Amino acid sequence: MRAAVAKIDARTPAHRDRAVDGLRALALLAVPTGHWMLGGFTMDGDGVLRNASPLTSFGFFAPVSWGLQMLGIFFLVGGYASVLSYRRHQGPAGAWLRGRIARLGRPVLGVTAVWAAMIPVLYAMGVPDTTLRTGATLVIQPLWFLGVYVAVTALTPYCVRASRRMGAWAAAPLIGSVAVVDFLRYGPYAEAVPSWLSVLNLLPGWLFAYQLGVSWGEKRIGRRGGALLLVGGAALFAVLLVAFHYPASMVGVPGEPRTNSHPPSLLVLALAAAQSGAAILLRDRIGRLLRRPALWAPVVVINLSAMTILCWHQTAMLAAAVPGSFVGTVPGLTEAPDSLGWVLARAAWLPVFAGLLILIGRYARGFEAPWGKATKTRRAVAGLLAAGFAVFALGLA
Repeated sequence: MRAAVAKIDARTPAHRDRAVDGLRALALLAVPTGHWMLGGFTMDGDGVLRNASPLTSFGFFAPVSWGLQMLGIFFLVGGYASVLSYRRHQGPAGAWLRGRIARLGRPVLGVTAVWAAMIPVLYAMGVPDTTLRTGATLVIQPLWFLGVYVAVTALTPYCVRASRRMGAWAAAPLIGSVAVVDFLRYGPYAEAVPSWLSVLNLLPGWLFAYQLGVSWGEKRIGRRGGALLLVGGAALFAVLLVAFHYPASMVGVPGEPRTNSHPPSLLVLALAAAQSGAAILLRDRIGRLLRRPALWAPVVVINLSAMTILCWHQTAMLAAAVPGSFVGTVPGLTEAPDSLGWVLARAAWLPVFAGLLILIGRYARGFEAPWGKATKTRRAVAGLLAAGFAVFALGLA
């Protein structure tokens, strides 16, 4: 182990920004941890699993979602890395964008194609149809933001231009746009506003942190800007919660009429601003900390497995829950998430889920590499399987 750690450290280029990689790794780990802790199941007498959330029973659990909702950091680091990659690229922007999309698309195509092939096999083994649909919903749930990420990545050249003209203030119109839409859908005219208006927050809501990352990569945000983001974001977050009664949870709660995440509300942007400010201020300290080989090696492994973690972590949880449903009510697994005992039991399951994810990742990481040996026929079959899974998961068939 020591030899492997030393080898990873020795192979790291001197110019590598370890702090940014560390922030990405932190945001990546928050995704499975959040889904595993804030998502549970209920099971009926026939052994059918359905999605449930502990937030329905424990409103005080909502602040946990503030720390686990780190998509703001993810998009911040994504913008920072994209502008550096875009600056190094030689050739047309279209070729650069196609390469970025391919890196994201291969693992998504892989997980959905594999699940499409698994569904009839699991059904033949006795897994109920409703359980399969529950699992398909969980698998496709984390993939929505990859589509958004592709969209904001495509806007990188425009984000760079905006940053060079306006600096950090290039993100201001985005937060202003979300504020206007929130006022319309939650303000005095809410009853007259069509429900589809909230969709207008989707792109500017997630582009906000990405634009901050681009400005950071362009060296247009320094420590003073980081402090302003931290203080301003935290103050806006508090005002929205206390004075304007935004939902406290950063993720959707079943049965609640309002949600902060789908699409993002102004509260999500306030949290993203505070997190981004903290990341900018802590960058040098994080970088010095990650000079230690023992801390740097896990960061490298996590970053190299980024898409595998995002695409397969729900499958890891289901790999434990579906067999558990045949056993019966298992605390923290198939038991309803409506007691403090469930919280403790679910925390004990986290190492099991992580172990299953590592096991799955040994085989699934191949989807992240270029598919040089895949024929056109195999790619077409994978595409058809992925499309079929999407239809099944979205309840269209």
